[in-house]
Amino acid sequence: MLVLFLQQCMKILFVPIHVLAYFGLWDPIGKRLLPVLMNQYSKIYNKKMHKEKEMLFKNMQEFADSSGKLHLLEIGVGSGTNFQFYPPNSHVTCVDYNPNFQNVLLQSMAQNTHLQFENFVVASAENMFSVSDNSVDVVVGTLVFCSVNSPQAALKEILRVLRPGGAFYFIEHVAAGRSTWTYLWQQVCEPTWRHVTDGCSLLKETWKDLENAGFSKLNLEHIIAPLPPSVTGSQIYGYAVK
Repeated sequence: MLVLFLQQCMKILFVPIHVLAYFGLWDPIGKRLLPVLMNQYSKIYNKKMHKEKEMLFKNMQEFADSSGKLHLLEIGVGSGTNFQFYPPNSHVTCVDYNPNFQNVLLQSMAQNTHLQFENFVVASAENMFSVSDNSVDVVVGTLVFCSVNSPQAALKEILRVLRPGGAFYFIEHVAAGRSTWTYLWQQVCEPTWRHVTDGCSLLKETWKDLENAGFSKLNLEHIIAPLPPSVTGSQIYGYAVK
């Protein structure tokens, strides 16, 4: 009952958004607003999580092909916040379901001249039909699965496009422990949060999907990230090998 009461209070605070969403008018606004919000938030996130990202991506070159070339696919690429951490001369294909990211993404591409960019594909993580089977060495997804409708389908696609022995790198915010205050506030914020962030959920248990996806090897850690807002602080990161 407390959660329902607090959810209603939250809806009252953001009543214009909920009214627009009810009439189907918020979705196009949210899709245009998200790149602006994420471009600013990614700067804060990279500053707070710089060491974790460096540590996570430091062995990425080990998955390059026999010629030393690394074919990398990033899903939910957003504003290109991960580009600075990729090995030099990586061949990068970018995938995002929201075409409104393209302008800010082009700016990030221009700033990261150590990489070679192949393509920008407008597609969901669940349906990357334009990417060939067994065609990439590494897939990266950070803060993506919170917005994916079917994590199982997305992981199936990731396994399809990865070559045998390739790796999937991830960082995701997830549901906190059920008995914590953070989880309570995640539940309270969830309905409004989904509208403001174009479908992002605070209550995903993505580690369970990764454990059941069928990777041959899974390195996964749970952390509490020092991030605003605290409802996104429960996170997992690591990599999985096909």
